[in-house]
Amino acid sequence: MHPSESIKGALSQKLEGRTIVLGISGGIACVECVKLARQLIRHGAEVIPVMTDEACRFISPMTMEFATGNAAITGLSGKTEHVSIDFDLLLVAPCTANTLSKIALGIADNALTTFALTARKMLLAPSMHLSMYENEVLQRHIKRCRERGILFVPPEMGERKAKMAGIERIVADSLRALRAGRGGKRVLIIGGATGEPLDDVRVITNLSSGKMARALAMEAYERGMDVEAWASFPMPPYITTEHFTSIHDLLGLIKRERTYDAVINCAAISDFTVAKQKGKIKSGKKMTVTLEPAPRVNPLLRKMAKTVIGFKLAENESEVIPRATELVEKDDLDYAIGNTIESLGSDSVRIWIVGKKGPVRETSGKKEEVAMEILDLI
Repeated sequence: MHPSESIKGALSQKLEGRTIVLGISGGIACVECVKLARQLIRHGAEVIPVMTDEACRFISPMTMEFATGNAAITGLSGKTEHVSIDFDLLLVAPCTANTLSKIALGIADNALTTFALTARKMLLAPSMHLSMYENEVLQRHIKRCRERGILFVPPEMGERKAKMAGIERIVADSLRALRAGRGGKRVLIIGGATGEPLDDVRVITNLSSGKMARALAMEAYERGMDVEAWASFPMPPYITTEHFTSIHDLLGLIKRERTYDAVINCAAISDFTVAKQKGKIKSGKKMTVTLEPAPRVNPLLRKMAKTVIGFKLAENESEVIPRATELVEKDDLDYAIGNTIESLGSDSVRIWIVGKKGPVRETSGKKEEVAMEILDLI
């Protein structure tokens, strides 16, 4: 068994049965291709490397064969690889200005650009000096590619370079390219915890790792949805995110009156607010804190979306369904996702889905897997 087989599907089965041709053109970003290939394999993909002559000057074909378990194609042979290999996606990373221009013009003068003429779906990750990327000729070629339905992973700008995007972003966009349905819905994910200030330096808060919200946002993105997140923690940079700290911040975001197809609120929002004291309360000093009921956020989300899903944390399993049922009725939700305190900070979770007509089902697994079932509801 080739070593690459031992990691296949280690992260997910989202790309199981899919074949990705990884086109590698010449550039220093080639050194990231081993990690990139193996991350795609960890999601279940079969990866076939196709390299230009210039790419072979940076990394060897043997390196990519070791990384993928498939011999790197550096030139076409009598096997007519470009038509005999059935592949789902041509991912070109890095994609140099030269290779991008050839693809735009339909030039097939090497193995990689010949594969581009037979690809049903292409995703390009540009990598070049900024002056080349901004050149009007190249920008016309990018526009021409987009008009043909070719997808792009936006480069990261800095140090006078249009750098190839990070591996996490390229993998996410590869998943999106292969998993996206038609007409992505506009979805809002709310996650993290609110902190209600006692003074200028202290807060009371709830525990929340944000892992469930992150999993939901990434899954929605991969499905081709138009995703926005409101979060108290860092989201992946490709997710449009508004950051909040307190309930007051959340209420301010709600007042913007944006509309969505669905809102999923898995945030640990405080049930109480505090009369904030100015400055810093002296250490060691006794103090009395008066908690006031906080405004409920879920009912305010009802007018923002056709489908609203909330979360309810219970102390033990016997309380989950009754508490989730109560939340559906009280906040006029379409669904409530019940879970227990054992899930806090964990990579896995057990949930009970309750709808307006009662319990729907129970499921468990990694939060990335459970996110798939929750998004199926919308």
